[in-house]
Amino acid sequence: MPELPEVEAVVRTLRPLAQGQRIRSVHVFHPIAVKPQPPSRLPRLATGRSIRRVQRRGKYVVLVLDRGILTLHFRLDGQLLWFANASELFARANRGKDGVHVDVALEFGKGVLGFVDRRHFGRVHTWESSEDSRGLASLGIDALSKAFTIAELRRLLAASVRPLKDFLLDQKRIAGLGNIYSCESLWRARLDPRRRSKTVRLPEARRLHKAIVSVLARALECCLHPAPDFRDSKWWFQGLEAMLRVYGREGKPCRRCGAAIRRFDQSGRSTYFCRRCQK
Repeated sequence: MPELPEVEAVVRTLRPLAQGQRIRSVHVFHPIAVKPQPPSRLPRLATGRSIRRVQRRGKYVVLVLDRGILTLHFRLDGQLLWFANASELFARANRGKDGVHVDVALEFGKGVLGFVDRRHFGRVHTWESSEDSRGLASLGIDALSKAFTIAELRRLLAASVRPLKDFLLDQKRIAGLGNIYSCESLWRARLDPRRRSKTVRLPEARRLHKAIVSVLARALECCLHPAPDFRDSKWWFQGLEAMLRVYGREGKPCRRCGAAIRRFDQSGRSTYFCRRCQK
């Protein structure tokens, strides 16, 4: 699932392509991608609007229009594709074995942006303002923002009785972290994912803050080198596996102490950790 680094890399790659462009037409090929909004809403509110800014909030891509906003959320497998023009879009989109799957397309004066999710978990929505989007309005502090300080992290931890892993995944507290980078951050901070958040002491909070920031920064670097290639229907982020120290390494030796990495289910998701290192 794309987390903060992947989404930030998408935004930085998309910005020079889409920012300043006018949306000439909107094509909703699969209405499930815009649910629960009606399929007529996206074309009605977005057609004719200009994209003033392309930005990220948590795991959302936000297109700030001259009136209203458009949000894209990739969920598990969503991604973006870029077509040279409408002719290429209609020649390739949803054309059987030789085509590419496209759920929603935004046609610009120069190029077409396609939103793709074969599993149909991702969503494209339009709103009259940021406040109208419950998803955006509920987001907590962004994990790469200047406001995400050690003091703020300590305050949030002290107010929570949830296990650390669940705390980090709560987008209403810290926006952007997902399963992979939560595991990685806790491993780097030497903290047990099962520990109650409010038991974390100040020196441990400092370690966790440093771990979160460094893990996300390193992941973003990997996601940008190479940058996403929206022209390639099979593009995906490369090189991330090399930076992972604990996630997906069940049974393999811990890169710090050599003990076997363990995996267990935590709130319906796989958690990876070192029982010897993380306390």
